[in-house]
Amino acid sequence: VRLQTQPKPQPGQPLLYSGTFDCFRKTLVGEGVRGLYRGMAAPIIGVTPMFAVCFFGFGLGKRLQQRKPDDILTYPQLFAAGMLSGVFTTVIMAPGERIKCLLQIQAATGETKYSGSLDCAKQLYREAGIRGVYKGTVLTLMRDVPASGMYFMTYEWLKNILTPEGKSVSDLSAPRILFAGGLAGIFNWAVAIPPDVLKSRFQTAPPGKYPNGFRDVLRELIREEGVASLYKGFTAVMIRAFPANAACFLGFEVAMKFLNWIAPGL
Repeated sequence: VRLQTQPKPQPGQPLLYSGTFDCFRKTLVGEGVRGLYRGMAAPIIGVTPMFAVCFFGFGLGKRLQQRKPDDILTYPQLFAAGMLSGVFTTVIMAPGERIKCLLQIQAATGETKYSGSLDCAKQLYREAGIRGVYKGTVLTLMRDVPASGMYFMTYEWLKNILTPEGKSVSDLSAPRILFAGGLAGIFNWAVAIPPDVLKSRFQTAPPGKYPNGFRDVLRELIREEGVASLYKGFTAVMIRAFPANAACFLGFEVAMKFLNWIAPGL
């Protein structure tokens, strides 16, 4: 977020952060380890229901397209099921993303308007009602719907590729699940980064700066910083994407096996 929202420098002045590792170093030196986790309370509160709804939405999307429970879906159908999960998760994701972005950009600018996630949510609601809390929801949808489709389709595709001949996909080893989940995360964020940049800019902008929403943000970015600006934070996102999503899918697969073991008829 800090890379995506750093202000344009004055003529002759360098960028606030020259790249991912410079941003990491300056944050660590200026704010300590806690600075790397600024604004994380809201996403942490929402992460459990968000992933529960995410995987539920994917399962529902698959069932809606199956005539029989054992029907094998095509990859476009898996993509469509993943897109449905993105719609479901946006309801939970949008407020947390808004709060996280505001707290992270606040730390980078040195201004202290919000004392924490709860204070930020209260002030947003007091200033603009529920619309203030959910500012950027359309852009969150534009990020999560196609990215979730890519996420789940890629994961299922990689699982099929990595399954040895004559074996079942359900018997895939933990290292192969980790590999498939990690690569799925990379494909997910390859699609998600441009709308994520637009979302971060829009959610941290002063009220009224972008009256036409993402179109104004996109025009300003392209005009002032070029097309490459849509991929700001690419390195940081990709460093995170593989391990985070590898762990996510492994956790899901282990949880499903455990639930099927303790309640096979559920």
